[in-house]
Amino acid sequence: MANRLIHETSPYLLQHSNNPVEWFPWGDEALEKAKAENKLILVSIGYSACHWCHVMEHESFEDGQVAEIMNRHFVCIKIDREERPDIDQIYMNAVQLMTERGGWPLNCFCLPDQRPIYGGTYFKKPDWSSLLLNLANFWNEKPEEAITYAERLTEGVRQSEKLILVKDLTEFSKKDLEEIMEPLKRSFDISEGGYNRAPKFPLPNNWQFLIRYAHLMNDDAAHVISRLTLQKMAFGGIYDQLGGGFARYSVDEKWHVPHFEKMLYDNAQLISLYSEAFQYSPHELFKNVVDETIEFVKRELTSTEGGFYSALDADSEGVEGKFYTFTKDELDLILEDESELFCIYYHVTEDGNWEEENTNILLRKSEDTELAEKLGIPVEELKEKIAVSREKVFKARSKRIRPGLDNKILAAWNGMMLKALTDAFRVFNTADFLDLALRNADFIIQNLSDNQQLKRVFDPRKNKVNPTRENAFLDDYAFVIEALIGLYEVTFDEKWLEHAKSYLDYSIQNYFDEESGMFFYTSARGEQLIARKQEIMDNVIPASNSVMAHNLIKLARFYDNETYYSKAIQMLRNVKPHIKTYPSGYSNWASLLLNEVFGVFEIAITGSHAELRRAELEKHYIPNKIVLGGKSGSLPLLQDKWVKETKIFVCENRTCKLPVNTTEEAIKQIFNHS
Repeated sequence: MANRLIHETSPYLLQHSNNPVEWFPWGDEALEKAKAENKLILVSIGYSACHWCHVMEHESFEDGQVAEIMNRHFVCIKIDREERPDIDQIYMNAVQLMTERGGWPLNCFCLPDQRPIYGGTYFKKPDWSSLLLNLANFWNEKPEEAITYAERLTEGVRQSEKLILVKDLTEFSKKDLEEIMEPLKRSFDISEGGYNRAPKFPLPNNWQFLIRYAHLMNDDAAHVISRLTLQKMAFGGIYDQLGGGFARYSVDEKWHVPHFEKMLYDNAQLISLYSEAFQYSPHELFKNVVDETIEFVKRELTSTEGGFYSALDADSEGVEGKFYTFTKDELDLILEDESELFCIYYHVTEDGNWEEENTNILLRKSEDTELAEKLGIPVEELKEKIAVSREKVFKARSKRIRPGLDNKILAAWNGMMLKALTDAFRVFNTADFLDLALRNADFIIQNLSDNQQLKRVFDPRKNKVNPTRENAFLDDYAFVIEALIGLYEVTFDEKWLEHAKSYLDYSIQNYFDEESGMFFYTSARGEQLIARKQEIMDNVIPASNSVMAHNLIKLARFYDNETYYSKAIQMLRNVKPHIKTYPSGYSNWASLLLNEVFGVFEIAITGSHAELRRAELEKHYIPNKIVLGGKSGSLPLLQDKWVKETKIFVCENRTCKLPVNTTEEAIKQIFNHS
């Protein structure tokens, strides 16, 4: 018999809808039942592409005896963390305070009033059964002790990561940046790229900061490690060598063995990163990664309405990575005489190159020129033969049973992908990228927006927003605003900036905390949970507060709005003392600090050839700039700049140099200044 999750729309919740566990979705029915029956609440959180979530479901939640214990003693609530990151944030914080570890599946036990008392991540079936019985007995026999512990833990959750308003007005300096860079340099893996540890996550915002630092601070070490990291990731098994797109992370230190799920947010950020890396230090590999990853998103993560789906599973046919891996015999059958070269190129062996017997993950270890020389064939011949073989293997793979698709469409992640497309168009000037971006922007405005207010989740099956998941969070506003600013900068259509400003004003009104000078993750109009958190630290996704600070500064410049600017600078001042203590956890803040130290160029391009000049300008790497203009416009910076012939105005701090006619002249003004 199906449980209550059968009425949900989340693919993750629906995966659990036929469990013998009497799962509830988060809501009044479950919470009131816990209070009425004085039962502990089990809050079990995961997401559809989570491998260990599937394992625990199969081992424990599909087991009738285990389910009977859960149903008898607990009110069991199953949550998709991507739909309700606000709940996940609270209970993840609680589990980390208790165990100093976190991850998914996340299982947190709470009092009937939602306050946490115990939790962890994945539990083996015998351990899980014992834990359930022990906690049930503890609650029955020592409720006062449980309540006392829950009070202390909940207060810890409320206070953790809370920032104090910093009133120090000391100027930002290059010394601040050097203090951030010093501990980072000690942690680099100079052999394999990334940081000297395993598992390895791509962490795109870290390498974006390092590329910008390398450029603005003229730092060779930052340049070398960022270029090495991007090359190693693109060569590794973490990158799908056949179909494009990145897996979430590699379990080893060499980017070799991926955790095979593909997330929209990773691929969006990596498109932006590889585009920027190409602009800074051109490499054919970086362009190929961008092209192939966008093609993967178009092919496998794009809805008919123009929205982007959330993820692909790691598993197919119940086996992790089965869709993506090959035995040598399989490749020999597909490629026949072409197999030997293909297997050399992608390091395929009879025994296999990972733990599964005879199974290979496709990966590269050398540049085409190096391998061609070693094999004694022209490099173009090598490329042509590999391209033909890749297409054959890709077609053969496409006939396999595919990994599961999480077809949720989330505002925040769509914003990230929209931003990625504008970044790729900015660098490569490929019309298809802009077409896809414009279609997605229209989708967001039409389907995930109600005037100033965004919605978190779109339900593609009902062609409407899921009414039970309407509340957007700060990351939804932050990433959509950031994307719309980027879309304006490549189209000069002010309607996108107007939408961005409208969302920003709504965010300030409903999410901003005057006491700390930061934004709450949840709206003042939203559901009131046991804690109202602020997302400060950058992780695999930049913190919503750091993205919002960037947005405030950009829109302050576009609209000459001092209030926006002062809020952003206060946010940076609040966070600055923490950046050098954990630079990789504050890298997006560090990029903001870079801009404040070096200043931001405001480049206005007006006239009939404004788009041509914009495209020419983007052939040069200028990370600390905003671009505006077109054939008409009403922005303050564009006043008195409308002349018959095309002109470029290079400005800084509201002061403009003499207008010039060519991109070359503008570049001289910028780099002579630098």
